[in-house]
Amino acid sequence: MNYISRRQFIKYSTLALSTTLLTSCAANNSSSVVKSDKNLDQVTFCTNWYAQAEHGGFYQAIATGIYEDYGLDVTIRMGNAQVNGTQLLVGGAIDFYMGSSIDTISAVQTGIPTITVAAIFQKDPQVLIAHPGVGNDSLEKLKGKPILTSSLSDKGYWQFLKAKYGYTDEQKRPYNFSVAPFLVDKNLIQQGYLTSEPFTIEKKGGFKPVVMLLADAGYTPYATTIETTKEMVEKNPDLVQRFVDASIKGWYSYLENPEPANQLIKKDNPEMTDDLLAYSLEKIKEYGIITSGDAARKGIGAMTDARWKTFFDSVVEAGIIKPDTNYKEAFTLKFVNKGVAAYQSEYPYK
Repeated sequence: MNYISRRQFIKYSTLALSTTLLTSCAANNSSSVVKSDKNLDQVTFCTNWYAQAEHGGFYQAIATGIYEDYGLDVTIRMGNAQVNGTQLLVGGAIDFYMGSSIDTISAVQTGIPTITVAAIFQKDPQVLIAHPGVGNDSLEKLKGKPILTSSLSDKGYWQFLKAKYGYTDEQKRPYNFSVAPFLVDKNLIQQGYLTSEPFTIEKKGGFKPVVMLLADAGYTPYATTIETTKEMVEKNPDLVQRFVDASIKGWYSYLENPEPANQLIKKDNPEMTDDLLAYSLEKIKEYGIITSGDAARKGIGAMTDARWKTFFDSVVEAGIIKPDTNYKEAFTLKFVNKGVAAYQSEYPYK
């Protein structure tokens, strides 16, 4: 299991429909549930990779009984590289999915009725990683230099880098989801995820790499979003609200004391280590992945039309999305933006 490179496999995946994809998350993965004899609404939430700290708030809401307090019996099913969350939602195999801005905008473009109801990550943790001491210490300096990157980057951050910094496709080198080539060549740069690859490089290479977070350079998608169907929003808004509220409260709780969730995470994903869990959470806090931006005022999960519009304009300019796509259909603000005070009295993390 290669949980280190999980996001690069699935980020900006196409919306191809497949029976295999439909069943992979719904039937073949572990799940974390805390059962109760109370009369609770059953909800299935599928993540986008194997259990990890980046999913901590959802696991915390199970482990500490927050979902149950909101009348929910939630099953978390782990995603993987084969999972197409959009098809799972439309097919009725799950109720909610962990996605990103580009997922629902792409769905709108192709007429698939999914919608984002909350955005847990204000910053997408996508990074470029370089060796120290060789002059590759800013995104501007990487123009013309070899970069190990997945072909899936063409649907997202690579187009942003081309537009802003003048990168060219000639710089791209195939990324095989291993840090080994990077470790043996100081001139290479590689893609990564803030909370994973730098940890592996430091462990295996014995040095701290240069890490450049694309979100801090203007790459603006929301990540770790909560997606559902438009039908769910229209027909059962109370359930959507309760799931969103409980999940947000779970994240405030996880930032305060992650141990309950970490136990469930390690149960679902036995290959997860305490060291990586701690590192991931440290980076999430250090870089303000969850609590920065609009979330600082409006609370975890916050979204704004202005932010969606900025990202939409960027993907249109890059040629990823057609300009006549109605980006407003990709999200609703109905369930978020209640303010930090709505949760902070109980979970005072700042």
